[in-house]
Amino acid sequence: MLAALLDGMDAALCAFGADGTVTHWNREAERILGWPAAEAVGRPGLTGWAVRKEDADEVEAGLLAAARSPGRQVHEFALLTKDGRRVLVRTQSSAVLGPDGRPAGVYCAFSEAHTQIDLERSIALSEALFVDASWGVVLVDADLRPAVVNAHAARALGMGRTAVLGRPLGDLLTQGVEELEGALTHVLAEGTPPAAAELWVTLRSDEAEPTRRCWRSGFLRLASPLAEEPVPLGVGWLFQDVTEAKRAEQEGSLLRFRAQQLHRAGRAAGECEDPMEAAAVHLDFALAGFADHGLIDVVAGGGERPDGAVGASTEGPPSLVRAIASPAGAPGPSEAVPATGIPVAYAAGHPAGQALERCGSVRAGAGPGAAEGWAAARKWPDGTVHGLCVVLRSRGRTLGVATFLRGPSRRPFDRADAAYAEDVASRIAAALDLAGRPAPR
Repeated sequence: MLAALLDGMDAALCAFGADGTVTHWNREAERILGWPAAEAVGRPGLTGWAVRKEDADEVEAGLLAAARSPGRQVHEFALLTKDGRRVLVRTQSSAVLGPDGRPAGVYCAFSEAHTQIDLERSIALSEALFVDASWGVVLVDADLRPAVVNAHAARALGMGRTAVLGRPLGDLLTQGVEELEGALTHVLAEGTPPAAAELWVTLRSDEAEPTRRCWRSGFLRLASPLAEEPVPLGVGWLFQDVTEAKRAEQEGSLLRFRAQQLHRAGRAAGECEDPMEAAAVHLDFALAGFADHGLIDVVAGGGERPDGAVGASTEGPPSLVRAIASPAGAPGPSEAVPATGIPVAYAAGHPAGQALERCGSVRAGAGPGAAEGWAAARKWPDGTVHGLCVVLRSRGRTLGVATFLRGPSRRPFDRADAAYAEDVASRIAAALDLAGRPAPR
């Protein structure tokens, strides 16, 4: 049994008696140096066959030091193979004590120095990744549960390192779980992907104020080096939070697109003979990628109010008449509405009326629990859950209100959207103002 254990070791092992005779020599020692056990056991030391005479003093001094010292002694020696090559090995030697407690010999375990160094580097790298790494590292087992988590990943997940272990990913994330589990399953089945992936996730610990985060993730399939066939042990998941960079990239792309739309709209509107048609062109270009529907309401009448608004009455809120609307059904270009002069039946407190009163922009939303009829009560197309009303101003006068509407598939309007809508509204207002001027003679 002892012989089987010695031969099955991954490290080379030799042992010496008290007189320096080789007593044990396992298969790994034979593999490294080429000397079989039959030729090695019984030789008086290593000098002259496994060690050059020039190196004998150094090797013997190291072995004698191990026999006289407690604990293990680590040295690097140059040994000699059977075919005459020199091999640098790293040895761990220790004394073998007899029944009386005195040294009865020395055993020496050794391996090629570069192999040992590679192992130590791997261990050092593993320790560094799970202690000092500036990105998240998670080892996920075959059941897709975290098995080891470094400090950075624990902070990113909003939990302690031990609290994360063994929990399903659904307990950690509210959004992005399917994408992450799909990536892990693919890696387990197919191997390491060729490139990193960007996953948008929302943490369950952020339920009070959920924030989407972008994690640039790399995946490595882990297989046991001891198995005869590769058996996946899990997946190494490395990720870094790139949310700020991605948002800056998206905002830059959005600003470039909107600037291009304004430029194209200006070029197209310049070719329109009818100013109302030019206003509709500006509205159509603004809707692309921005809103689902657009409405242009103008103040009823044509007189100038003392507060700068245009309207026939100087008391109470001005009435708004529909001038241009995008189609609420099938997609198509916005068109001018026949001039009936009948005001839109907006209720008190309508966002369009608030925009007129404030002479600015007003955002409105149905909220998470939108009541049925919310859009109909505001005279907006069915399915509308987000609205943005922007006042139309030209030459110091208020001409009306531009309304942009979004459905449930889009996010609510934000300040950046309001700034863009105000830019569009200034161009629409200029076209409406031109439509109200006397024709040149």
